[in-house]
Amino acid sequence: MFKKFTPEDVSTQNQVKSSIQRGIRAKVCSTYPILEETGAIEDILPKKEQAILAKLPDRVQVICINGEPLFFAQREDNWFPTLRLLHKYPDMMPKLRADTGAIKFVLSGANIMCPGLTSPGATLHDEVDAESPVAIYAEGKEHAMAVGLTKMSTKDIKEINKGIAVENVHYLNDGLWKNNKFL
Repeated sequence: MFKKFTPEDVSTQNQVKSSIQRGIRAKVCSTYPILEETGAIEDILPKKEQAILAKLPDRVQVICINGEPLFFAQREDNWFPTLRLLHKYPDMMPKLRADTGAIKFVLSGANIMCPGLTSPGATLHDEVDAESPVAIYAEGKEHAMAVGLTKMSTKDIKEINKGIAVENVHYLNDGLWKNNKFL
């Protein structure tokens, strides 16, 4: 999604109406309930702070505060946190850990295959359903290396152990990581 992204790809940047900002905030809180439980949502998306919605090609939207991208969505489906935000709040979403053999492929934008999550060294930390946002960690590393959307549940990943398990939507050193300021 962001493999070749540059700030010039931003077609429009608009201030978000407070009603739309409340809607985005509610969707983020329903997807990541830990943010509301811990009160971190007040730090991330403060009610009184003016948010900017940047629109990119392929109907991708990025919500920014003070020029810093925080969440992004494609076609207003799931709001995913950026990796920089995920590194600040690592417990906000379910975690899956890929083995060392998968790391170089994930960091080049490849989807995560089932064997990369079920082999020795990999861990399925949390039980998740299909079409759920997840954080992808590398074996032996502390911070997330990617954010993805599961294509099958963790139960199916263990049982089938074949095919694409997680669609990679944002990873370290992609265009969104390198261009962390929009304004």
